[in-house]
Amino acid sequence: MTSTGGTRVSRRKLFGLAGAGVALAGAGAAAGIGIDKATSGNAEASTNTVDFHGEHQAGIVTPAQANLHFAALDVTTKDREKLRALLKTWTDAARRMTAGQEVVANGAVGSGAYAPPGDTGEALDLPPSNLTLTIGFGPSLFDDRFGLAGKRPPQLIDLPLFPKDKLDPARSGGDLCIQACADDPQVAVHAVRNLVRLGFGVTEVRWSQLGFGRSSSTSREQQTPRNLFGFKDGTNNIKAEEPDVLRDQVWAEPGDGQAWMAGGSYLVARRIRMHIETWDRETLDGQEKIIGRTKGTGAPLGQTAEFDELDLDVGGEGGEKLIPEDAHVRLASHQALNGIRILRRGYNFVDGSDGVGHLEAGLFFLAFNRDTRKQYVPMQQALSSKDAMMEYVQHTGSAHFAIPPGVTRESSWADALFS
Repeated sequence: MTSTGGTRVSRRKLFGLAGAGVALAGAGAAAGIGIDKATSGNAEASTNTVDFHGEHQAGIVTPAQANLHFAALDVTTKDREKLRALLKTWTDAARRMTAGQEVVANGAVGSGAYAPPGDTGEALDLPPSNLTLTIGFGPSLFDDRFGLAGKRPPQLIDLPLFPKDKLDPARSGGDLCIQACADDPQVAVHAVRNLVRLGFGVTEVRWSQLGFGRSSSTSREQQTPRNLFGFKDGTNNIKAEEPDVLRDQVWAEPGDGQAWMAGGSYLVARRIRMHIETWDRETLDGQEKIIGRTKGTGAPLGQTAEFDELDLDVGGEGGEKLIPEDAHVRLASHQALNGIRILRRGYNFVDGSDGVGHLEAGLFFLAFNRDTRKQYVPMQQALSSKDAMMEYVQHTGSAHFAIPPGVTRESSWADALFS
């Protein structure tokens, strides 16, 4: 038995509470591990590290890794100082884990036989695997609990309910988010598990999502991946090699409304269920017209290569447009949205079955933009009301987070929020 503040609590109950949001992997993690092992490519790349420090947080324009573990958390304390202290503790732990170190030195086995280990240990002997940890603050954090209402950025809106949304409250919202991306799924799971563990008594997991097989590229050096519909996804995504576009479309500026967010961004997270069994019965011609690209090369309809310029007016026989008015690429294009662009960083997921013989599978959509009100919202309004692909997908989870700027070796995730 363990004594806490004079109250005797069983170790099993204590560990059970701590583990409520920690055992997040389940069967999906095993599936993700198997897929990653089969497609990991150059093993040498898995020994690399991504610098935790910088003007912007890592995990945004960082070349997208193969695996994701995302968690949204609620803050359970009303003590402002406890939240501030936790964010500092998380920063120190993230520094160490992204460098391939344990949460604390010799934490897995060196804490003594009769004390809980300082690190859960499942990443022992594994390389850093390009781990990135990115933190965000949800709209609900800026209420009266911590005196932060005056620091809420105007861009951090409560996302509206879009046409055809079927949102599950248990998969939506959150005071905080942690995004862990890595080449090895176990490294990503370990990182989130240990941050959740450090937050025991201050935070608890609201929902989480595992992702495998990135569904976008954030660097020109990366090959465009395919989503679970079998199409190349994110061909026209903003790339790390486009600093001017990133400045205009992704990074917050001091004059945007809250100076503390300068160098940060705004993250939209949407869990999108894909009705893949229905999609699989659609003809190839039908699939290509719904998407607006060829399935093989990824070329826009009417063009020959993936990166050929999208021509929305190209005509076919009879004068009809080759890219239909309700095609996904047309409605999502910056040409149709007055120059609006977002940086996508989504992942495929398969979370078992739905109990009626269908796979619970889809896209965990992650997108970063400078102003969600002016970028993501009008884009999604157009897609949700006009996109032919909406017949085959359903948005079941939704969340929005302010992603603060990066940190120095001396600062922490708490500094910008509580300065």
